[in-house]
Amino acid sequence: MKDDIARELLTYIRVIEDFPKPGISFKDITTLISNPEGFAKTLDAFESLHQSDPPDVVAGVESRGFIFGAALADRLNCGLVLIRKAGKLPAETYSASYALEYGEATLELHTDAFEPGQKVLLIDDLLATGGTAAAAAGLIEKAGATVQSIDFVIELDFLKGRQKLTNYQINTLIHT
Repeated sequence: MKDDIARELLTYIRVIEDFPKPGISFKDITTLISNPEGFAKTLDAFESLHQSDPPDVVAGVESRGFIFGAALADRLNCGLVLIRKAGKLPAETYSASYALEYGEATLELHTDAFEPGQKVLLIDDLLATGGTAAAAAGLIEKAGATVQSIDFVIELDFLKGRQKLTNYQINTLIHT
């Protein structure tokens, strides 16, 4: 069944070759989220992973993680916390910097985003090198919560991002 849903969801995702630079096969999820059936099936798949042990909170990583995170938090009847790029949150924050292939980026989280010990489902659209997810998970833990799992729509297996996340339960709908 897992392979069936992956094959089906892939039909909703547009691949754009040589974007944003030559040699990259960009997985464009805008075609998935703009299709009501494809988006619903994606949310159904994520929801089924967490129905028996729902999180207390969903945390979405800017920006595409917000899309899946908000809809999934509604379905799981829990709140949504936003993990944002530096300088976007108005209150006191924790921050974590991480390496990108072309430089460095920083994520931030409000220091009061969680109650101590809350179980958090971290969600984003894509697992590539793992730096973003590792930084986000570290922020959740710094804020006193527990990362219950990290969910992705797509995982680029050849980049081995999962290796940076060995301390976490990882759920991916599509492996490429």
